[in-house]
Amino acid sequence: MRFILIALLTVLALTGCSRFVDYNGPEVTRIVVHKSERQMVLYHYDQLLETYEIELGFAPTGHKNEEGDGRTPEGEYIIDRRNPNSEWYLSIGINYPNAEDIARAEEAGVDPGGDIFIHGTPRPFRRIEDWTVGCIAVTNAEMRQIYAMVEIGTPISIYP
Repeated sequence: MRFILIALLTVLALTGCSRFVDYNGPEVTRIVVHKSERQMVLYHYDQLLETYEIELGFAPTGHKNEEGDGRTPEGEYIIDRRNPNSEWYLSIGINYPNAEDIARAEEAGVDPGGDIFIHGTPRPFRRIEDWTVGCIAVTNAEMRQIYAMVEIGTPISIYP
């Protein structure tokens, strides 16, 4: 059994299927998400680094107002955590809800929800269906790259 495990790990390493990759390029200084275009862009200041097609929450139109509404938040946030053991392959967390979101939810008497991430996907990536509970999904291969490139503290702007 140990030989099989070692052989499998060797094959994965040689084929580039490791969950973690190295990135030695320019620092990602900003992430911009355009929900209506299903697009996420990584920037180094004004220099475009990468563009990704994305899938969103199952009810993507509008700002996330409460837990369970299926919407992806809109506004200014930061990347505040990394999860190498995510249920959704790899993930990086968005600091939703922020102070504005909490105040809005309190005024409406609802729970704003939380645990909003950029993550991989456990199913075929269709680029035409929104299915998450409010997160931003990319392919697992893209998530490996994003996970390597994006650090905690990176600002993220999410537009309608």
